[in-house]
Amino acid sequence: MVYLGLNLIVVTNALWNVVTAPELVTNWRGMLTTEHSNIWVMIGISLVVFPKLALGLSGFETGVAVMPQVDGSPDDDPARPATRIRNTRKLLTTAALIMSGFLITSSFTTIVLIPENEFKDGGAASGRALAYLAHEHLGNVFGTVYDVSTILILWFAGASAMAGLLNIVPRYLPRYGMVPDWARATRPLVIVFGLIAFVITLLFKADVDAQGGAYATGVLVLIMSASIAVTLSARRQGERVRTVGFGVISLVLLYTTVANIIERPDGVQIASFFIVAIILTSLISRATRSLELRATEVRFDAEACRLIAAAARHGELRIIANEPDARDAAEYQEKEAEQREVRNLPEGLPILFLEVTLTDASQFETELDVRGEERHGYRILRVDSPSVPNAIAALLLKIRDEWAVMPHIYFAWAEGNPFYFLLRYLISGEGDVPPVTREVLRRAEPKRSNRPWVHVG
Repeated sequence: MVYLGLNLIVVTNALWNVVTAPELVTNWRGMLTTEHSNIWVMIGISLVVFPKLALGLSGFETGVAVMPQVDGSPDDDPARPATRIRNTRKLLTTAALIMSGFLITSSFTTIVLIPENEFKDGGAASGRALAYLAHEHLGNVFGTVYDVSTILILWFAGASAMAGLLNIVPRYLPRYGMVPDWARATRPLVIVFGLIAFVITLLFKADVDAQGGAYATGVLVLIMSASIAVTLSARRQGERVRTVGFGVISLVLLYTTVANIIERPDGVQIASFFIVAIILTSLISRATRSLELRATEVRFDAEACRLIAAAARHGELRIIANEPDARDAAEYQEKEAEQREVRNLPEGLPILFLEVTLTDASQFETELDVRGEERHGYRILRVDSPSVPNAIAALLLKIRDEWAVMPHIYFAWAEGNPFYFLLRYLISGEGDVPPVTREVLRRAEPKRSNRPWVHVG
């Protein structure tokens, strides 16, 4: 409120100076019409220079950061809290009106009152037009107060951006296993972001213009993404007028973003460095965590429980891992005959097949729902998972604990380059399943005698 109040004083004083000296506006209009006699040319030039005002849109991300704090009504439907939505609209509308009012009035008064030379690089108004007016028309004491408030509000803007990151990262990246567990905590994450920001400041030599470009790029990308999302939402709901309106706004913001990036590439460089640093740290984290169980819960349906209980009566549970293909009788018969011959398994010993269907490999942790079925006379356990070996390991440990029986699982060796299989596992969750399954089990169960057996032949 202090910063807004000081800006209101500066802008009001500037407007008063413009009103009391109408010749300033007359001179400005004369220069404008002399250089650009056609109104359409003026509009075209305005569109070209519009991206320069992008930094004036700063503050939108602060509104987004405080949106979760908006109060609703106890009677609201949790699926659609109407009161909270209405209050959020009021918040954003008020913020938009304040931002637009200050942006328009400050742009007009500064261009009329400040000499052109002062806007050039090294000029007194370069990057600080309102501060120039504050010192020039309201005195150095007030100007100094305004400068201090500007520094403080920039600190607050950085803090709000940090708050947004702290809200986003713990919500999404851990879901993909791309950050360590400590990233769910606020303090360690603040340290990581702070270190990255410190390195960026050193690399770009604390260049204010470069930092401003990065900030403008980030704000524009955020607003553009939001406008595109709203456009798609309106289109999905069949609201043609809103779709067209939001689509036009999205195109304007897209143009502004691209133009800002072309004119101020430092912004993209800083943003890219930050993104790459986060992604590299996250990928290293995912690689180091790839041998965790990654199953938050393992559940068996009634048929799966029946099949496991029947097979476990013999004191040991024999499971053959099968990559589902045709799923016909010949496939299961061939797989069983192969393992019985290689492992010398007795003919009367009951065997279960385990089939893991790969889902979205970007998911890191998941709940496993094991389904049982009988097919062509063979008893099969089926489960969907983003990672095959981790799911198998979690399932074996759950069977051991639930049925108090030691499971044995049988694999066939995969043919191919082991480094290729390792890379494939890290990316898609597949690969050379047997050794990875054993390693996951070894890490989850240090005591060898309590560890399910993995056989490969």
